[in-house]
Amino acid sequence: MKPKYNRILLKLSGESLAGDQKTGIDFDKVVEICKPIKKCVDAGVQVGIVVGGGNFWRGRSSGDMDRTRADHMGMLATAINALGVADALEQLGCVVRVQTAISMRQVAEPYIRNKAMCHLQSGKVVIFGCGTGNPFFSTDTAAALRANEIEADIMMKATMVDGVYDSDPKTNPNAKKYDVVSFHEVLNKDLAVMDSTAASLCKDNKLPVLVFSLEDPENIYRAVCGENIGTIVDAID
Repeated sequence: MKPKYNRILLKLSGESLAGDQKTGIDFDKVVEICKPIKKCVDAGVQVGIVVGGGNFWRGRSSGDMDRTRADHMGMLATAINALGVADALEQLGCVVRVQTAISMRQVAEPYIRNKAMCHLQSGKVVIFGCGTGNPFFSTDTAAALRANEIEADIMMKATMVDGVYDSDPKTNPNAKKYDVVSFHEVLNKDLAVMDSTAASLCKDNKLPVLVFSLEDPENIYRAVCGENIGTIVDAID
């Protein structure tokens, strides 16, 4: 199989890094996820990654805590995950750079778009931590933002479901899975793909999004090669 895309932005959820233990980092699971990413790099694909932090902390689920402070804690959780993914990729032989939207120079580079582009063009994997660096924005929005900034061909959202459905397949056995769906429909029907800010950002910039299951990590490489997995969200009429 040959890659269909030259440059991708891969969004990994924090939960996917926790494995069966559900919280924290299961490093064996992280390595398993990183193996197909290494295959993509070896095939010449330029890879940017945005990681979530839900395996440690979710700002929007922080009860009565100040939302801004809670979101800052979530950003730090994504930095932990970014370092974990970087270590796994390095052990597999990739050259990796972690860039964070909040300055923490002792452990990562600050996010600089032109520097990220140079890294990607030289074959390095770039992992973007700390979301957008601002409260009230999800890591899905950060992924959409970074994907547009680095001029990715597609944003790939690896989730724990195998695509986009018209209703929750866990509660509705008759839920219909889409092969292709428009951003307009995602927004109007409030489909559980990503938050509306991220969807609007992709829609306005005509950036397609592929939503697929990470239950089999090899799906990452299959997706990059253009296999018919998951659901494509596109700016179609």
